[in-house]
Amino acid sequence: MQIAYAEDGNEPLQLRFSTFPDGWPGAGLLLLRASVTLPLIYWGLADLSRTVANAIATFSDLVAGVAALVLLVGLWTPVTAALIAIDELWIGFSATFAPQGEHWVHILFAALCVSLAMLGPGAWSIDARRFGRKVFDIGDRTRTPKHPL
Repeated sequence: MQIAYAEDGNEPLQLRFSTFPDGWPGAGLLLLRASVTLPLIYWGLADLSRTVANAIATFSDLVAGVAALVLLVGLWTPVTAALIAIDELWIGFSATFAPQGEHWVHILFAALCVSLAMLGPGAWSIDARRFGRKVFDIGDRTRTPKHPL
């Protein structure tokens, strides 16, 4: 019998993450995480080098950049992806943060982050190492009782 449970043992692992695919699907999730997070990290670093015109917009980009670093390595993937999605939707739908014509880019990043939150981290992530499938081999269940009836 092989059952995969989370470390706390209360719920099966599959209830926390949909899958931990490896092989080509895992590589696809890694590529998706990289393609979403690398531009966000770049924008976060670019905000550090420019003058601060709008402190809230700079803070929002920095939050997305730091969360993107965490998402890139696959740590707390559903929570981090949801945080980035909320941040990107906030930037995308506010008239003061995103420059004219950039709204759709932020909405696209939000949609990609929601997809990552729903798909899970994949096998090549810290989440897979921490919460990955654990196999418990119970062994031979046929043993003689100590006190025969």
